Amino acid sequence: MRLSAGLTVVGLAMALLGPAPAVCICFVSRILDAALTDGPRLRGRRLALVWNLGMYVNVLVGGLIIRWAVDGAVHPGSAAFALVVVGAISVSNLINFVLAASWIRVHTGASIATQLRANFVGALPWITAPNVLAGALATLYIRSGPTSLILSLALIGAFYVLLAELLRAQRRRDELQERTLQLASLQIGVLVTMVRTLSLRDRFTARHSAAVARYAQAIARAAGCSEDELRTVHTAGLLHDIGKFAFPDRILFADGDLGDDDYEIVREHPGHGAELVRTVEGLDEIAGIILAHHERIDGTGYPYGLRGGEIPALARMISVADVYDVITSRDTYRTPVSRSEAIAELRRVSGSQLDEQFVELFVGLVEQEHLAFVHAEDADFEAELAVEQHIRELARPRLAA
Repeated sequence: MRLSAGLTVVGLAMALLGPAPAVCICFVSRILDAALTDGPRLRGRRLALVWNLGMYVNVLVGGLIIRWAVDGAVHPGSAAFALVVVGAISVSNLINFVLAASWIRVHTGASIATQLRANFVGALPWITAPNVLAGALATLYIRSGPTSLILSLALIGAFYVLLAELLRAQRRRDELQERTLQLASLQIGVLVTMVRTLSLRDRFTARHSAAVARYAQAIARAAGCSEDELRTVHTAGLLHDIGKFAFPDRILFADGDLGDDDYEIVREHPGHGAELVRTVEGLDEIAGIILAHHERIDGTGYPYGLRGGEIPALARMISVADVYDVITSRDTYRTPVSRSEAIAELRRVSGSQLDEQFVELFVGLVEQEHLAFVHAEDADFEAELAVEQHIRELARPRLAA
């Protein structure tokens, strides 16, 4: 968005000279601007140029509002007059935006309401400030006469110098944020690549993670979680076993009980996974969920022995999904059990190992909505890996903060 003193000057013209002179000033200014800067881009687009010039109806409307107010009960130079000027210029700006948005709506299909939220609302401070300045300067001119022009010019100059500095600072902030986001995206890409690499090394573990992501998100949705929480639990589910990347083959492909030393290595994988994910700025919450996904309601889990409400709710959802997929999956070294047997097992450990509320929510989803994940096919696995975009969406607002 290009800002200049023209916004304030047009407002002063509307307030001090009247509707027709203000329109003439805008028209001449636009012709000069088009000739010097926009001419090559507008050449051959006569309809666009006609529409652009037609927007100056907003200046006419604003000038007429001020004229009608002065012809009524508003005394020039009063505080009420200053407010009328600010209001009239604001109405002009809104008309100008609606006309431009209508043109964009015809050519791109973007709704006017969407453009209003995305462009106009965010620019209100930069639009309002010149309007208030014009109202104040017009009132000062009427009260003090031509000598106030020197002060007016000084105020306009100071305002736009300050505005330019603010915009430069904002641009630098945006550039820094973009570079930080690019770094986060690179780190996220590494994590997702690790999931894919793990899939090549151990097909079950990777697909198990994708299944847990799907199941946990379904539980969160049934529990009434927000969209942000749904994305968070899905991402945490996908990455919850990423710490197993460091497992030696004797553990990763074990077909029987593990020894004490190997079991200690297994108990370290939530911490390793959380440490990996925490390297991505903005994913601390997800790292915390990964760290807690093997905690138990009765406090006998690991790594910290948390109990009950001390365990994050999203981690408790992942625990339910984790247990169900492990005992029902055909890819695991264990003999898979039927859906009804798995539900019975979930209910057996409900209240001790697993959260009772989330167990019942999940059982309802399995029984009524036939929630499932097909390990034997790539389609379900690839569908869950599309979460990479969601991870970026999670990272962006946190980086901005």
